[in-house]
Amino acid sequence: MSEASQPAAASNTNLSMGTVEWAMLLLLSVLWGGSFFFVGVAVRDLPTLTIVVLRVGLAAFVLWGVVALLQRPLPRDPHAWIAFLGMGILNNVIPFGLIVWGQQTITSGLASILNATTPLFTVAVAGLLLSDERINGRKLAGIAVGFAGVVVMIGPGALSGLGTNVLAQLACLGSAVSYAFAGVFGRRFKRLAVDPIVVAAGQVTASSLVLAPLALIVDRPWILQMPQITTWAAIAGLAILSTALAYILYFQILQRAGATNLLLVTFLIPVSAITLGMLVLGEHLDSAQIAGMGLIGLGLLAIDGKALNLWKYGGARASGR
Repeated sequence: MSEASQPAAASNTNLSMGTVEWAMLLLLSVLWGGSFFFVGVAVRDLPTLTIVVLRVGLAAFVLWGVVALLQRPLPRDPHAWIAFLGMGILNNVIPFGLIVWGQQTITSGLASILNATTPLFTVAVAGLLLSDERINGRKLAGIAVGFAGVVVMIGPGALSGLGTNVLAQLACLGSAVSYAFAGVFGRRFKRLAVDPIVVAAGQVTASSLVLAPLALIVDRPWILQMPQITTWAAIAGLAILSTALAYILYFQILQRAGATNLLLVTFLIPVSAITLGMLVLGEHLDSAQIAGMGLIGLGLLAIDGKALNLWKYGGARASGR
């Protein structure tokens, strides 16, 4: 039986975002926001597919080490191992390939804005396929406000290329759709009783097996010059922090809070990237970035719903009802 066919009452997934879940989501956004820095260093010496393969391959090695160290049980159901392949394709192979291809002809700012549509697609996909993540007006309003915050933060000027290089833009939107389906697809691992760390290891392993032959054919890494030590350090950070640790958090949040809440991280990644730039590189926030962060915060509060419920409860108490 598919997850979509299960009644809401049968789901024991806690789809609310408590303090722990918000802290995990914030940490995940920092780890993924930092990946832009690591990639920026690595691309000086290595081609794209080679970077991606090293990223997921080293992450797989680290994650299986963690699985062995913690003695986490491996799934016996063959459907779980098949699902690892599906998750790797939806969450790594397709979106990584589409984003890389799209960014060859459109700006990174426009690509970031298009990537920020992920929660919009996730609300639609989860609302259609998952009985316990139905669409409601509060979620739609919160996502619209959060998306507006991303546009304001990155700068409306990034939208100037909208309408040109349409195929590249569709590729970036396709990556957002793939992430949305990955979030919904990944819910099955809780039903299959697979540990989140094992899921993370299985996913990046499957991605490595698919991407490695492509990198060998396209990049021919044996003809490349030996990278500098800073490049290897960036690859290590990308694999260990922005992939291995990040995906442990990803699947923990997915099991605890659901696909829609998980992919709100897309809104937080620009905030984390800009904040890291300010703290590490001495960059300064401008008024548009501050306003964008404020809108993202309002959107997240609306989607979470707790602040709105407290406000309604306080108003009811004040009126004596």
